[in-house]
Amino acid sequence: MDLLEYQVKEWFGKIGIPVLPSQRIDHPTDLKRLKIPYPIVLKSQVQGGEREKAGGVRIVETTIDAIAAAQNIFNLPIWGQFPEVLLAESKYDAQEEFYLAVVLDTALCRPVLLGCTEANIDWETAGEKFQHVVVEQEFSAFYARRLALKMGLQGTLMQSVSNIVEKLYQLFIQKDLDLVEINPLGVNSMGQVMALNGKIRVNERAINRHPEIADMAAKMVGRRHGSQKKNDFLGSWDSLEMPGKIGIVGNGKGSIFTTLDAVVYAGGKPGKCVNLRHSFMSDTKSTTFSDRLISSLKTLAADQSIQVILINFLGTIPQLDQFPEIISKFLQLDKSEIRSEMSIANGNSNKGENQVNLPRLVLRLVGSQFNDVREYLATFKNTNQSLVLVENLDEAVKEAVRLVKLPEDKKRNREVKVKT
Repeated sequence: MDLLEYQVKEWFGKIGIPVLPSQRIDHPTDLKRLKIPYPIVLKSQVQGGEREKAGGVRIVETTIDAIAAAQNIFNLPIWGQFPEVLLAESKYDAQEEFYLAVVLDTALCRPVLLGCTEANIDWETAGEKFQHVVVEQEFSAFYARRLALKMGLQGTLMQSVSNIVEKLYQLFIQKDLDLVEINPLGVNSMGQVMALNGKIRVNERAINRHPEIADMAAKMVGRRHGSQKKNDFLGSWDSLEMPGKIGIVGNGKGSIFTTLDAVVYAGGKPGKCVNLRHSFMSDTKSTTFSDRLISSLKTLAADQSIQVILINFLGTIPQLDQFPEIISKFLQLDKSEIRSEMSIANGNSNKGENQVNLPRLVLRLVGSQFNDVREYLATFKNTNQSLVLVENLDEAVKEAVRLVKLPEDKKRNREVKVKT
C-alpha cells in the first residue's frame, strides 16, 4: 500500500525528518485560510509519477492565483486519477538534491540503505550511480554514516544526511515498510537539508498489525471501490484483474504499476497483473518465487483473452538460475497442459478446446544479475518467434501493444479485401 505525499510528510515530521511548512487542501476555498506564506507550491495528491510534467504541480504567489490553480488541479486526471486532496507547501530553493531510501531486498532478506547525489535519476542506468549498504546485523549509526561517506559527503552535511538515514530506518522498522524514500532531499545554500518529496510503501501483510495504517487502508477502499470490503482490497495486492489482452508479471508492486501505467499510456489494454514478490493469499502451502512464476505463466496462458505476457523484473529475483529453464519450458508448453489449466479455471468445461494459443512472451530484465540470463535467452529467441527480449520498458511495452494489434490488423485487412 503506497501512501500519498501529504501522509508521507506527516510521518516524516513525527519522526523528526525535516519537512517544509504545509497544509492539506480539501477544496480550493481552503486557500483563503492558508496559514503558510506565499509563494507556495500546490501539488496534486495522486499515486502516480510525473505529476509536474502532467500539470499537477504549480507555483503560485497570491490567493487568487492559488484558488484558480487548485480548481484546475482538482479537475486534472493523472494516470486516470483525480485528486481528492492537494498539498500546499512553502517554496524551497535547493542548491543540491539527493536521493535516500531504505528498501527491503527480498533476495537477501535484509534491509538495504540506498543513496545517490542525484535526485532526477535515469532508472535505466541507476545501478552505476547508487551507493548501497546492506544492514547485515543489528542496526546502528555506523550503517548510516557508512552510506553518507560512500556518497562522498563530508563534515556537517555528512552528519545531517546520516541522521536522516537513521530516522528513515527507524520509520522503516516501526511501520513494517517495504520501502521508504526521500526523493529529493534538498540542500540549501547554508547546507540545511529538507525532505522535499517522499514515498512510503507499507507491506500489505503487516497492515492489520497497525490500527492507524488499517484505518488509512479502509478509507482508500471507500474511495476506490465503494462498498467493497477492506479485506477484499487488502487481499488483492497479489493480483489485479482487468479485461485487457496484455498480462503483466512483476517482482514487486512498483514494477507492476509502472508497467500497467506504461501500457495504458501506450494505448494498450492491461489484463491480469500478477505480483510474484510474496506468496499468494490463496496459497495453502509454502511456495518459492519459481513456483509462483510457473503457476502464473500457466494461468495466464489458460486465459484465452491474454494474447501477450509482459514480464518486467527489476534488480534481482530469487532462484535466478532456474529462470531460463522456466521460460524455455513455458515456450514449449504442450497445448494439452493449457487445456488442463483451462478446464480447472472454467469448472471442467471444454469450451474453446480447439482455440488454444500460447501467448507471446515479452521479457524486460534490468540489472547486472540478469546478464547471463539475457545472453542465454537471446540465443533461444533466435529459434522461437514467441519470445521478445528487451531492456528498455518503453520498448517492451511498445512491442507488447504491437503484438496484440497484429491479429486485429490482419482481420481488418481481410475485411477490406472482402469489401473490394
